[in-house]
Amino acid sequence: MFAQLGAAIAAVMLLSSPALAESKLTDPQIAHVAYTAGNIDIAAAKQALTKASNKDVKAFAEDMVRDHEAVNKQALDLVKKLQVTPEDNDTSKALSKQAADKLAELGKLHGAAFDKAYIANEVAYHKIVDSALETKLIPSASNPELKSLLQTGLKIFQGHEQHAEHVAAELK
Repeated sequence: MFAQLGAAIAAVMLLSSPALAESKLTDPQIAHVAYTAGNIDIAAAKQALTKASNKDVKAFAEDMVRDHEAVNKQALDLVKKLQVTPEDNDTSKALSKQAADKLAELGKLHGAAFDKAYIANEVAYHKIVDSALETKLIPSASNPELKSLLQTGLKIFQGHEQHAEHVAAELK
């Protein structure tokens, strides 16, 4: 319940932030949002690797670290190639704040309670990020290489969402 409430708050923050609601994001802002979203999931997965008790939850967390680090590396390589500096913005800041609060909340949990809350949060988080990629970030990207990387990321993250839903169903 709390994870779903947190996810709803994150969705509202992400989709109604001034950077997304008032104007089209620039490519440097989009790059920063995407990189921030990946780092958030890496941090959550690393927390899960130390706290999770279920082997499927740990395996999922390992996948999140591997996949998000790989996509973030591709993003860094692309911004270097394009000589673009990612630009912090209201959306990145809102995501970071909400993620810090969620990590603190999850940090108080142990065992099966942690496993369920972490996976529920991962399902919700991936739904939010997938939606933002599909409806806001990809359409707003003007550079074809950035747009392509975001589209590839979307496919990967949709797979993460399905994987998290599967693990969540097994934990019930």
